[in-house]
Amino acid sequence: MQGVTLKLDESGTHLSVHINPLELSGKIDIHLMQNAIKQSEFADFYIHDDAILTLLENTQKAVKSESSDTVIERVGERKDNEIKCKIEDGQLSATMTIIKGYGAVTLTLDDLYRQAKHHKIVRGVSSKRLAALLQSYLGALAGESVSSMIAKGLPPKTGRSSKLQPLVQNALDRILRPQASQHGRVDMRNLGDIICVKVGTELLRRLPPSKGRAGYTVTGETITPKAGEWLKLRPGDGTAISERDENILIAEISGMPKFKDQKMWVDDTYICKGVNVGTGNVNYDGAVLVNGDITEKMEVYATGDVTVNGFVESAIIHAGGDIIITEGAMGKVNDAGTEYSTTLRAKGSIHIQHGQGLDIKCDGGVSIGRQLAFSKVVCRKELSVGPIDKPNGNLFACSIFSQNRVQAGTFGAVSGSNLTIDFSDGFNTLLARKDSLDELVRQIRQNCSRHEDRMKIIRSKFIPEDLQGKVNAAQELFENEHQLMQWLEQKALELAASKENYQQQIVVSANKRIYPGVVIKLNNRTWRAEREHGKANISFHGHQWQCDAST
Repeated sequence: MQGVTLKLDESGTHLSVHINPLELSGKIDIHLMQNAIKQSEFADFYIHDDAILTLLENTQKAVKSESSDTVIERVGERKDNEIKCKIEDGQLSATMTIIKGYGAVTLTLDDLYRQAKHHKIVRGVSSKRLAALLQSYLGALAGESVSSMIAKGLPPKTGRSSKLQPLVQNALDRILRPQASQHGRVDMRNLGDIICVKVGTELLRRLPPSKGRAGYTVTGETITPKAGEWLKLRPGDGTAISERDENILIAEISGMPKFKDQKMWVDDTYICKGVNVGTGNVNYDGAVLVNGDITEKMEVYATGDVTVNGFVESAIIHAGGDIIITEGAMGKVNDAGTEYSTTLRAKGSIHIQHGQGLDIKCDGGVSIGRQLAFSKVVCRKELSVGPIDKPNGNLFACSIFSQNRVQAGTFGAVSGSNLTIDFSDGFNTLLARKDSLDELVRQIRQNCSRHEDRMKIIRSKFIPEDLQGKVNAAQELFENEHQLMQWLEQKALELAASKENYQQQIVVSANKRIYPGVVIKLNNRTWRAEREHGKANISFHGHQWQCDAST
């Protein structure tokens, strides 16, 4: 532009405009001046519009007075990039913010690393995050701010608590894992010795807690971890802490050991060679070990486990723990399928090598070694028929009421005999609990809302000193009620999640085939096998059953 010159001062920081009034070819305004600067090498400079207006006013005066003096005004400046680093979260993270300068030298990745180091950010720095921040900076306009987390420390990891390691197996665990022969092959008939321990036998070892893992901050300081806690070793019935080692639990009596829910105890064990007319029925406060058969119409009651190293025929067994029958169990069923001559009841789990005509009910799971037929099963945990690692046994002509997965090799029979698997009981129990809790939460919410409104009214009033104590007591009651509401709301959420989990865990897995006549239920949602299926999983999704072939 004729008569207008842009000049930098000696420091290279400030931009001045020099105007010779006598050389101007026409009238200039702020827009012409701004365009002239944008089209120059100083386009990235920070421009002061007020200074340009002052320049134009002085130029206009000089033109009117026909002055030959050059009008000079500083209108812009170079502003360096501004970099800020902030260390947060107890020195476990660092954020870098860049304010892009005006006419400043372009930053490089090395510049960012140097700035991080200058702010003592030396550990956990992410090269990818820094590179992404640099790209954001390069794409930003002058004066814009870009920010990103560039470093993360490592929080310390608390050590795991001490662990309880059983030194002897539960009888059921040993039965479910047949013993290997000298040649490495598994002998399904060799189920190992039934475990009975003597006085002084070491049963449980408490392993020490770990020290945890140290962490570090972004400034490079080491964070000392908290060591794990020692679990209290609580001796169960028939056990005691060893005098030689406080981390060892030993047997105080001879009997059958049991480890459950992080607790070890020894059941006083009654051992007999069979239960028949000659021995009479057994009713024992402890575990019962029968090294023989239980014959027709005999009864065995025990508060602990009942282990039968033989066969059971048309008998009744009630156990406060597990029931283990290493051979088989058989009973008779009436024509209506409502009465069974063999009844098995357990508060734990039940294992039978093979069974027919049985009425089974337990709080745990049911495992069948080979085959189960013409029986009724009610269990809360998984039912499997066949080896524990790959159930491939046969399940047919039964009524199953389960609350978890059911696995077998073959479901149903070629003859088309009915096999019903019903998952409704557990689901309905959850629904009833959920409905009751939802109603309780609704009532508590209403009360809480009403009481909150009243407390607001009370707090808005002048409270005499002699009534302040009662108001404080009312406030405390309201806060307790509010905490109760929050706790109930959390429990309602957990119950809703349990309902969803239940629908996901009820799966029928066939590792060989499914014959026609198999019916699977969840209330009024029913899946029926109308044809023969190969290996398949039947699961419940989207409020309906679906059958998926498996490989």
